[in-house]
Amino acid sequence: MQKKVLVIIDIQNDITKNYKEIIDNINKSIDWAVENDMFVVYIRHENLSDGTRTFKPNTRGSELASDLKIVSKNIFTKYKGNALSSQEYAEFINKNEINKFYIAGADAAACVKSTCYNLRKANYRVNVLSDCITSYDKRKIDEMLRYYESKGCKIISLNEFIY
Repeated sequence: MQKKVLVIIDIQNDITKNYKEIIDNINKSIDWAVENDMFVVYIRHENLSDGTRTFKPNTRGSELASDLKIVSKNIFTKYKGNALSSQEYAEFINKNEINKFYIAGADAAACVKSTCYNLRKANYRVNVLSDCITSYDKRKIDEMLRYYESKGCKIISLNEFIY
């Protein structure tokens, strides 16, 4: 049996740009995942660098966005772009024998990109929900979708995911 997970990356209060355009789709994907007994995981970014203003630990900006549906306690914090850099998340994957990933979130050209790349490098099956990702620069999304495909990710829409 395949163990599947829906991974929501960095939908936090400091993602102020563009995420509102995809939040309904992300929440629909979460509903579908719950109805189909799929794991739902939330990845939070915290920025430990002194010179940054966003994703600072213990601030409202680092909290998950209030309009994001939270349906599990599977919330993991990362300090680098790649979600696998979270030891707790990597242990969760191994413990639950997860081998198929569905990716949603922000930023397509940064943390989503790094996570997809590293999941594929580890030979996991990765599906990117094309209408459940965004970027600070939305003009880069098509380029990022091509990049994900070039690394072996499958690009699917929300409708393909839920039907």
